[in-house]
Amino acid sequence: MSVSGQSANPGDSESPARPTRTAAVIPAAGRGVRLGPGAPKALRPLSGTPMLVHAVRAMARSRSVALVVVVAPPDGADEVRRLLDAYPLTGTTDVVVVPGGETRQESVRRGLAVVPEDVACVLVHDAARPLVPVDTVDAVVAAVREGAPAVVPALPLADTVKQVEPRTGDRAGEPEPVVGTPDRALLRAVQTPQGFDRATLVEAHEKIALEGEGATDDAGMVERLGAEVVVVPGHEEAFKVTRPLDLVLAEAVLARRRATDGF
Repeated sequence: MSVSGQSANPGDSESPARPTRTAAVIPAAGRGVRLGPGAPKALRPLSGTPMLVHAVRAMARSRSVALVVVVAPPDGADEVRRLLDAYPLTGTTDVVVVPGGETRQESVRRGLAVVPEDVACVLVHDAARPLVPVDTVDAVVAAVREGAPAVVPALPLADTVKQVEPRTGDRAGEPEPVVGTPDRALLRAVQTPQGFDRATLVEAHEKIALEGEGATDDAGMVERLGAEVVVVPGHEEAFKVTRPLDLVLAEAVLARRRATDGF
């Protein structure tokens, strides 16, 4: 794994006139408060290895991914660089580390800014989804290369979903009245990596300005442009690690992989 600072131009362009390479941006600047106090969520160990390292490896296993851009906490870029240097990749994928912003949207924008011009497909992947299989990554890339401006992996919902009227202010915590029951056959639980035609994602980040915490779903920004977003099958092991119980499940998945796949 070659880890560097603010810029990178790994390898040769396959076609300067028609970019074909793929890069992955991993925003990892969040604190992950739902996992409790301590290190940022992306740096929490999973079977002795930080989740962020697992996420980088998951992207690098795809032969399509030539570059991974890790967006670190604003004051933690040097620490993240040292961490990734301690867990070198075995392949040819390059890794760049840049400091993030105050929101996820700003962090993705900063990561996107250092992606070389010869990259046509950009993946945006949650560091908290460390176990996404390579087949899912490849399916997203393939759909973008076939012409989709934006692609998300997703799973059908197993549970019935209720739309409610939230209780806020002095009424927070009170029972919430149900106002609707969406047809779950029409709903999908979205995962990452989300894949994009580079120009489309750049346009979304230039034109869509959201208040507060900004965008937590880059495909949603593309939807606001009026561009089509398509869904490919996700995978049950691409779940997001946000709570202590998720860590237990992730450890179990890794133990099974070691036992059955020598992973």
